[in-house]
Amino acid sequence: MNKAQTEITIPHLFRCPISLDLLEDPVTLTTGQTYDRSSIEKWISAGNFTCPVTMQKLHDLSFVPNHTLRHLIDQWLQLGAQFEPSSNNSATIDYLASLKHTLESHDSTLETKLKSLEKISVLSDEYCSFRKSCFQQLSFLPLLLELVFGLSDSQLSENHMEFVEIALSCILKLLPIVNLEPLNIIKDESKLERFIFLFEKGTSSIKTSLCLVIDHSTATAQTEEVCEVLGNSQKLVHEIVQVVFNKNYDKVSEAAIKALSALCSLESNKESLVKGGAINGIITYISRCENRQKNLAPLAMATMKKLLVLESGKEALVNHVNGIETLVKMVFKVCNQECSESAVEILSIVCSDFGSAREVAIGAGVLSQLLFLLQSQCGTKTKTKARMLLKLLRSKWNEESMQL
Repeated sequence: MNKAQTEITIPHLFRCPISLDLLEDPVTLTTGQTYDRSSIEKWISAGNFTCPVTMQKLHDLSFVPNHTLRHLIDQWLQLGAQFEPSSNNSATIDYLASLKHTLESHDSTLETKLKSLEKISVLSDEYCSFRKSCFQQLSFLPLLLELVFGLSDSQLSENHMEFVEIALSCILKLLPIVNLEPLNIIKDESKLERFIFLFEKGTSSIKTSLCLVIDHSTATAQTEEVCEVLGNSQKLVHEIVQVVFNKNYDKVSEAAIKALSALCSLESNKESLVKGGAINGIITYISRCENRQKNLAPLAMATMKKLLVLESGKEALVNHVNGIETLVKMVFKVCNQECSESAVEILSIVCSDFGSAREVAIGAGVLSQLLFLLQSQCGTKTKTKARMLLKLLRSKWNEESMQL
């Protein structure tokens, strides 16, 4: 790297996690993490057989070149010098305007538009307040949303799906830095249909991005109606739940949990979520990540708790073949007190109303789990709730015994 290049602030994604230098020959491990080839080869040759970032054991030491990232870095190196904060602001606006024109033009080929999107993706990665204002002033978000959700069925070829992936990536980078009002475009019936279609037919990357768009829809009162429209679409809710059921514990299932949590923030969406199988999806997610320390189980359980204000939500939990047992297993989680507290709260809700839930919980060992929890170093709040659940189970048990 020459002196001019080193003076440019390197985006985080373009740095090797080992050397912290610009990736020159990026390669990706089976864990999905990318490193510079020379750095990871030295790491492995030194007898380290784990992924440096995730610390997962590497059963397969092979890696593949990350051509997409290599291309983006090349683009960034070509553009970086002309977009330093000290550069002429007018030139920056002109360049971004030219990229926008390429995207808008009916004469531009798909390949040309893809290249423009890649450049926009690189430029939106760098934290320059002036550039953020440029994206806002040039209305990039409305344009990108129209390009993604305005596509017709005939346009959705494999290459167009690549276009959608990159465009959604750009949208997600812009959402935290621009006005979110343009998201209201999704309220339009045809745009909503396209949103659902992309969720049904899209890649895991597209599904993940769409879930995160939903998550952003609750960030401001301006987009509350969008959240309501999305949450009341039974078809969409069903698709999100199917993503949660994904057997692979990956980013897409986590994004789906975030989407369900976001939709659950509106009371008007809760019935739709229950009907769409959200409770079943959450139980499946929790049971799958039971032994993982880093997961969204606390968020998933908080979402479930919100849905239990509905009688249908309680019934969905009680009627699930593994619902109560899954929650009982979460009661004593030393590594995650938040999960323990939520599990105790949820069990208190359903055990108070359903004798069958009490019977299953006791059979699954909830009493010993609660006693272990009370003897642990968990917080006072959690212990208080655990005592209340024990008291509830004991009193209900006595009542039922007397009736017999």
